[in-house]
Amino acid sequence: MPQNKHLKQVLELLRLFEGGAILAAIDTETTGLNPATDRLLEVGAVRFSKDGVIDTFNQLINPGCSIPYNATRINHITEDMVQDCPTEKEILPDLVKFVSNSILVAHNANFDLKFINTALVRCGHKSLSNRVEDTVKISRSIFPSLESHRLQFLAQHFNIDPGNAHRAQDDARVCMELLLICLQQVSEG
Repeated sequence: MPQNKHLKQVLELLRLFEGGAILAAIDTETTGLNPATDRLLEVGAVRFSKDGVIDTFNQLINPGCSIPYNATRINHITEDMVQDCPTEKEILPDLVKFVSNSILVAHNANFDLKFINTALVRCGHKSLSNRVEDTVKISRSIFPSLESHRLQFLAQHFNIDPGNAHRAQDDARVCMELLLICLQQVSEG
């Protein structure tokens, strides 16, 4: 079993998970990298517990601005795909209700949560206050010798079906499956 500064946190998460806690793996696709000036394009989430998947959430979002070429090149989301979709303001209450009081799990969690929380505040809502776990930190803690901790590398390494990489719903599912592998590893430790 790995001995490092994150182990105590991972063991606590394992205890909560085995005790029946509900988690929500979450991912976003965005128009860029700056939550203050860029916008959400898609949010995907998977609520799950030790008993399996409870529900999924997936929504393309009309950002109210043009989508830069570099964003479309990565996530393959085009302006035509989002032109008739709801805005951030319209979908965020549904997302907040979906995640409820779940423990949030994301790969590079600061990025996704900064985008979601900035959008929530911009739309007149409070930021999420859920406990957040980052699978980048967890995977580094459990599998420190791997050459990369990028989500797509880890999916390939652990034979997780990536689905449509860089689409929110599939990346959220991969994040969930990665977390389960990490928790299994610690449990067997």
